[in-house]
Amino acid sequence: MTLWQPTSADLWQGRDDSAESPEAKRLFQTITVSRDFAPERYRGKIALLGFACDEGVKRNKGRPGAQLGAETLRKTLANMASHEGHDRLVDLGSVHAEPEKLEEAQQALHDAVLACQRSQMKTLVLGGGHETAFGHGAGVLDAFPGENVAIVNLDAHLDLRRAAEASSGTPFRQLALHCESQQRGFSYTCYGASRAANTKALWQEAHERNVTVLEDLTLLDPAFREVQQDVARVIAEHDRIYLTIDLDVLPAGEMPAVSAPAALGVPLAILLRIVMPLCQSGKLQAVDLVEFNPHYDRDGQGARTAARLAWQIIHCWQA
Repeated sequence: MTLWQPTSADLWQGRDDSAESPEAKRLFQTITVSRDFAPERYRGKIALLGFACDEGVKRNKGRPGAQLGAETLRKTLANMASHEGHDRLVDLGSVHAEPEKLEEAQQALHDAVLACQRSQMKTLVLGGGHETAFGHGAGVLDAFPGENVAIVNLDAHLDLRRAAEASSGTPFRQLALHCESQQRGFSYTCYGASRAANTKALWQEAHERNVTVLEDLTLLDPAFREVQQDVARVIAEHDRIYLTIDLDVLPAGEMPAVSAPAALGVPLAILLRIVMPLCQSGKLQAVDLVEFNPHYDRDGQGARTAARLAWQIIHCWQA
């Protein structure tokens, strides 16, 4: 597969507590790191893929650095505890974007995701900017052509930009057009969008495309009923769910390491009240975490927050 590279085993290292107990294991001791791209060998497992890409962020005039996100998050995940189900995780390498060739990289990610999904694997993709979502989401949609697939985005931004070329601000409009080309419904829900961070044009685009949006202030309501009801709707109305998490949905204090830190944001503990039911539904087919930028991290705080979120999803997927 062009643009694909295997993951260096050196990234998967950590503390060895095996002298304490045979059950004292960490992810670096239970993950399978594949030297070639062969998802058919790992049917029914979880494919971990990286998307080393900054091109979409650069086109969207953001702060570059997300191309290093997957590598940093692998290092952080490596030392986290491994419980039941974590041994189903298979690192199938990364797609590496070449300068100014975003579309080729998105196509390569699409092809990798499609191959994994057709091998009955779930996919966990570590970005990259939010341009990751077009390659990943299109791959999931194409793997299930006859099914009703929900696109759920946890994000401060709607990312429905109209533009002459693809960027980190266009993935959901691209997915809408992809659905139109297949004459299938476009079912997009965005949780955590900031009214202050999205122009009127973006809200109009969301309205025209029947996007369900629950703003950051709604998620921060202690009652949380409206959010719970909508999550239940998503689960009930769809056959499969694709979840994409832009880490800039988190407060800047929890997640400083993104292109556009949130002035308000939604804390991780609240986001997990959305993520967990989706995981437990049995319909969650694919997840990505995007926009992590290690250049702007503080003492590894952002990396630990993002890795905990990824760890929780893997753990809950197997519950």
